[in-house]
Amino acid sequence: MMTSTATSFVTIRRQFDFRSIEVGRWVTPEERDFAAVRFYQALCDLMTILKSPELLISLRSTLSLQYGIGGRPGVAAHYIPATRQLALAKNAGAGSLAHEWFHAFDHYMGNKAFHDPVKNGFASGAWLDSKKQKQHPLNKCLEHCFRTILLNESGTQPSDQFQCSQQADKKLKLLYYARPEELCARAFEAFVEDSRPSNRFLVSGTVYSDEAKAGLYPRGQHRAAINEAFGNYFQALGKALYREQTQAQ
Repeated sequence: MMTSTATSFVTIRRQFDFRSIEVGRWVTPEERDFAAVRFYQALCDLMTILKSPELLISLRSTLSLQYGIGGRPGVAAHYIPATRQLALAKNAGAGSLAHEWFHAFDHYMGNKAFHDPVKNGFASGAWLDSKKQKQHPLNKCLEHCFRTILLNESGTQPSDQFQCSQQADKKLKLLYYARPEELCARAFEAFVEDSRPSNRFLVSGTVYSDEAKAGLYPRGQHRAAINEAFGNYFQALGKALYREQTQAQ
C-alpha cells in the first residue's frame, strides 16, 4: 500500500483505473487530500475483502467517482445508473462507500449475467423478476447470493430482512427499503463490515444502528449464510480475474 503522503485522487484513478474522478469546487485542498487517503484505504480494504484485483473495484474502468459534487439534501451518497457514477457527499459520505459500490456492481452485472435486462436495471431485480440468466458458473454463484438474501431458507417466502423492509416501507408509505437492489446492497454492507475493514469510511452501522435494530440488515443465521454466499462468490470471481490478468501479461 502506498503511503498517505503519496496518496491523491490522481494516484487512485491510475491504480484502480476509474473512468474519471471529480472533486467539488467547494472542497478545500486539505479536505481533498484527507478524503483521498480515506478513499484509498477503503478501496484497498474492499479489494482485500473481495480477494480481487483493481479492475473489479473500477468495474473494468466503467465506474466514475465523485466527491463533494451535487449533494442532495439528506443524502450522504448515491449511485447514478445512467452515468455509472458513485457520488459521496463532502461531509456525510463516510460509511456509505460499500453500499454504493454494490449498487454499481449490481447494475454492472445487469447485462453481464442476464439476457435482455430492463434498461438501467440491476441484476438483483432481474433475478427477482425471473429474467433469463446467462449460463456461467459465476452467475450461478451470484444467483445463490440473491436467493440467500431475498428468500427464506426453503426458498418459499421472502426472507426476514425482506419482510422487515416491507414493514418499514409500509410505515413510510413508499417503496425503498424493500427494493431488491437496496436489500442486496445492505446485505453486502453487512458482509463487508463483518470482514472487519480497517476504517469506517467503507461501511458502518449494520449492527447497532436504528436500521439494524429494525431488521433492515440481515441478522443471525441469515446473515451468516449471506456472508458465506458472498465470500464464495467473490473468491471465485477474484480467482478468475487474477487468472485473466496473468494470461494477458
